[in-house]
Amino acid sequence: MKQQTAPAEPPGTATDRILSVRNLTTRFRTDQGTLTAVDRVSFDLKQGEALGLVGESGCGKSVTSKSIMRLLPEHVTEYGSDSQVLLGDTDLLKLTERRMRDVRGNRIAMIFQEPMTALNPVFTIGWQLDEALQQHTTLNRSQRRKRVIELLKMVEIPGAEQRAGEYPHQLSGGMRQRVVIAIALACEPEILIADEPTTALDVTIQAQVLKLINNLRERTGAAVVLITHDLGVVAQTCDRVVVMYAGQVVETAPIHDLFHDPAHPYTKALLESIPRSGHKQAGARLKTIPGLLPALSNMPTGCRFAERCEGRQPQCEAQLPELREFCGIRSVRCHFPVSSATVASEQPEG
Repeated sequence: MKQQTAPAEPPGTATDRILSVRNLTTRFRTDQGTLTAVDRVSFDLKQGEALGLVGESGCGKSVTSKSIMRLLPEHVTEYGSDSQVLLGDTDLLKLTERRMRDVRGNRIAMIFQEPMTALNPVFTIGWQLDEALQQHTTLNRSQRRKRVIELLKMVEIPGAEQRAGEYPHQLSGGMRQRVVIAIALACEPEILIADEPTTALDVTIQAQVLKLINNLRERTGAAVVLITHDLGVVAQTCDRVVVMYAGQVVETAPIHDLFHDPAHPYTKALLESIPRSGHKQAGARLKTIPGLLPALSNMPTGCRFAERCEGRQPQCEAQLPELREFCGIRSVRCHFPVSSATVASEQPEG
């Protein structure tokens, strides 16, 4: 049975979708002209799901998340005419800034990369948590104080009452990240977007933060979008993965399928570049992906990964591949996918 071009709506059950991103295109007006950073990205997020948004630096994953949150500077940003970010039946791209402020922190919250810059250095931890509660709840001062302590305990900060009166510089990096998570969870959002939440942390603290996010997801029922370049982080945390390259989605798959049978050559190359103990002879070179991402101002007409792809063919450089669905729950943007599942799906029936 032949592969089919991916439908306007990515695979998924309509009843359990909490967020639907449709044909999201984000452009920036610059001195070099209008540059497209995100190009017709589509994916769904299901209730209670952990979705990984993966790709190397510059692929557009953080721009995608900030487009969803409407956090990009409006005077230089424009969205595609058919782009939609649907939270239920509400298109976030069409909301006024005042209505969008009611959504941020209340229905969708974000954990930013660097906790030291995400927190205000001149206000106490308790004040910054209280600010979110004042904005989105009707709790009185005493109730808010109680909720602040509850939140700090929820993210496993010891001595919560004392910590609430301290400033960000008095906390370690791991503790600051826990505070950022507590602020994001203050109003019990339906969706939590975590943008590289472990980048600035050492390995031990990374593991603790990831475990905390997983535990909080199970406890609160919030869906999570985890943005990262680290496939190891994805493997520990996510149910499903969206792989991005040069502003486009190149593959979507459940976590097990992606790691054991990647469909796109870029995904395969990413997995092969992960160091594995005992798999190489001493002194052997680690696998790398040659070349660089194409510049936004000079995107190729064909496949954007073709120049770096070991299996490229003339069609790859001449024609941009469509995102195609296969196996009902996966999709790939490649003329010659490498997954055995895509080969099987192309076999004639009978």
